[in-house]
Order: sequence, then structure tokens, then C-alpha cells
Amino acid sequence: MPGRGQNHVAQDWRGNLIPRRCKMITREILNDVFNARTVAVSGASSNPDKMGYKVLKNIIGGGYSGKIYPINPHGGTVLGLPCCTSIDEIPEDIDLVVVIVPAKFVPDVMRQAAEKHAKGAVIISGGFREIGNAELEAEVMKIADDNHIAVIGPNCQGINYTPNNLCATWPLMTGKGTMAVIAQSGTIGAAMGEWSQEDAIGFSSLVALGNKSGVGEVELLDFFADDDATKVIALNIEGVKDGRKFMEVAKRALEKKPVVVLKPGRTAKGAEAAASHTKSIAGSDKIFDAVCRQIGLIRAEGITEFYDYSKILGLLEKPAGRRLQIITSSGGSGILAADTAEDLGITIEKPEPEVIEELKSNLPSQCVASNPLDLTGDATAERYKDALEIVIKSSRADVFLVIFGDPIDGASETMRYIKTLTGKPIICVFLGGGEIEKKETPLLNMAGIPTFATPERAVRALGALLRKKQ
Repeated sequence: MPGRGQNHVAQDWRGNLIPRRCKMITREILNDVFNARTVAVSGASSNPDKMGYKVLKNIIGGGYSGKIYPINPHGGTVLGLPCCTSIDEIPEDIDLVVVIVPAKFVPDVMRQAAEKHAKGAVIISGGFREIGNAELEAEVMKIADDNHIAVIGPNCQGINYTPNNLCATWPLMTGKGTMAVIAQSGTIGAAMGEWSQEDAIGFSSLVALGNKSGVGEVELLDFFADDDATKVIALNIEGVKDGRKFMEVAKRALEKKPVVVLKPGRTAKGAEAAASHTKSIAGSDKIFDAVCRQIGLIRAEGITEFYDYSKILGLLEKPAGRRLQIITSSGGSGILAADTAEDLGITIEKPEPEVIEELKSNLPSQCVASNPLDLTGDATAERYKDALEIVIKSSRADVFLVIFGDPIDGASETMRYIKTLTGKPIICVFLGGGEIEKKETPLLNMAGIPTFATPERAVRALGALLRKKQ
């Protein structure tokens, strides 16, 4: 006999059961989800080892100022908040329910949430389609669809929207920035968030898609395209549900801000792994790559590029041209930067004769007045200042790459000053700097100067910036 919700079940290309596509979730509904004023946590626990404790603690610890309703069938209090035994007991309507209960109880939670006119549900619980339990997932989605509830998940790591201080995920991260990360892999999303915290650039949002049975890449691209807190969208997906709609919405988003895409499954084995992970349909990677090139999506090959590209696109505008001037205290690092630039078709021009003469007149004799401009290993922040004042003022370069290859104390102070002298993009590299590097790198990023750990990463990120649509 067909299960409840069987009419919401279809088959993918491998014959696996999947829920049918739900009605389009509007930007207005998603705005109510991310800017929720009331949040219920179904599955709240007083046990610190339980996810229901960790997520509730992070919602509180993230500084969320709306109303929080922990739900636990035994009542009592959790983290100082009184628990309702069910959503039915909540004395008002709710905007969002975070679901962390065993899969078999999720339909009942969704029915109760519908009675409270919930706009959204973040279903962290697993045990659905990803383990072959498609009919249960379809039942959940039918309830959501019938009641216009936007579902993120199931089987996901939650959401973190920093403009609303809403950290309904783990780990706790609160640094605000301009990068919206949409990740099918919760771990990849968390890594992007943690790196952004270490770099002091923060993010606007982290959304873990999980099985993406309700809200998917299309709806989130559409939402973040109009989100004032977001300047760059970082999209990690293992497959696309609706290729035509994806292209339509991505084109619209790209008119407003850059979109970086990390889509694993480029190889046959990778596509097979994606299909078994969240039952994603990877499709032809060649076709997907062609689509990216056609409409202007910036594709990353790995997670390091995914972060670096998103970082630079969130901080800098596209240069007017492709001419790069390298300034370094490490000759070897300068050569690596030049090699990578050559590979990417970025122009390395020798400075004009008058610029070379001015550099020679103002720098120690051991410095190499060329491109790369090598200030040598005894360089100080003051020497960088002297050299940069000349090249910033006189060079025809469109973008400047400054490599600090030693413990250069005061690097960030110098670069903040140099930034005031030009509207052209400046990128930094800091390596071999020990404790001073750890101190200066976040300060450079906070000044709006993206700083990378290697010359190759910096130049490849510049390559992504040059591919920006506008």
C-alpha cells in the first residue's frame, strides 16, 4: 500500500525515490526565515553532548535578540529558558522552527509548526532520503508544501545569518562580513566560516543545504542577490535540480554581484560519490562548466580556491586592466607570483624608465628596481612605504601585489596609508613572518586588503577577480 505522501515521490536517474519539487519559495518568505523574530527549537536538550543543547546554546550565544522557545517533551528548563513540551504550547505564532528530533517524529513537529503559521523550518535531523527513507521525507515535504513552510534540509547543519545574529548551527561564529555561503556540505560551509573568522573578514550568511528537498540553490541565489548585507555569493552544490531555472536566477544574481561555485563530482567516481552522498544528480560536468563560462559564474576547483575567490570578490572591485606590479621582500616569492601570473595571462610589465630611476634614487643599492620590485630580505615597513609611494603614483599597473616575505612589523599600518593614495586594487601576501604575520594578516584583511598565505593563491584569486562579470 502506498505510504502517506507517495504522491510527492518521484524517481531520479538511478531509480532512487525523491520528493517532487515543492512550490517556489518566495524572497519574502525567506526574509521571514533569516530575519526570524521568534524561533522554536524542537529537540532542545539539557545534555551538553546532544545537538539540541549545542544549537540552542549557539542561538543564545550568537546574540540573537528575538524570542526563543525550547521544546522538550519533559518540560523543565534548558540553558535558563523554560521549555514547552510541544510547539502547541507556544503562546504565539512562530517564524522559524529548528528541528533536531529523530526522523520519525519530524512530521508531527511540522504539523504543529504549521498550526503556529511557521514561515520556515531548518531540519537538522537526518534519517531521510540519504539513507533510502524517501517516503518519510516526502511526507514532511507535503506538510511543508501544503502550509507554505520553507524547509532548509533535512539532514543539514543549519543556518547562520549574521545580520540577525541568528546562529542556528555549529560551531558558534559571529564575525560579520559580506560573503554568503550556500553549501550542500555542512563541513565545507563551516570551514568557510571558520577561515573567514580567522581572517577577520566574517560572512553574512552560512546555509547548509543538506538534502535540499525544499529550499535549494535557486531560491537562495534569488534571495541573496537582493540581500544588502551580501556582496559575494559562494555556492557549493553537488547537483542542480532545475538547470533552466538555475541559469535564469544565476544570470539575475550576476547582474548584481559575483557568484563563486564549487561543484565536486567532476570525475566519474566523484559523480558516483555525490549520488550516494545526498542522492544528488551530478549531471555532465562538461555541460555545467560550459554554463558557468557562458553566464559568468566563477568556478573554483577546490575548497581553497572556493574560499580565496570568495574572499577577494567580497573585498575588491574588478581592476581596469590586467597589468600587475609585484613588490616583494622575497625574490623567490616574487618569481612564483610572476610565474602564476604568466600562466593566467596576467601582464607583468617592466616599470617605465623614469619610475626605475626614481626607485634607484630612493632605495638601497641592493634593491632590484623591476617587476617584481625586490626590496630584499632586510626590508622594513618604511622601505615598503618609500617604494610603494613611487610605484603607486607613477606606475601604469592596474593592480598591485605586495608580498611581505619576512616578519615585517607595521605592515598593516603602512598598507592602510598606501591604500589612501590610490583607488586601484591592492592585494597582499604574508609568509615567513611568524608571530608578526599572525598579528598583521587579520589587520590587513580588516583594512579591506585581501591577504593570502602564498603568492600562487593570491595571483589565482586575482585571476578570479579579473573574471568578474562587471
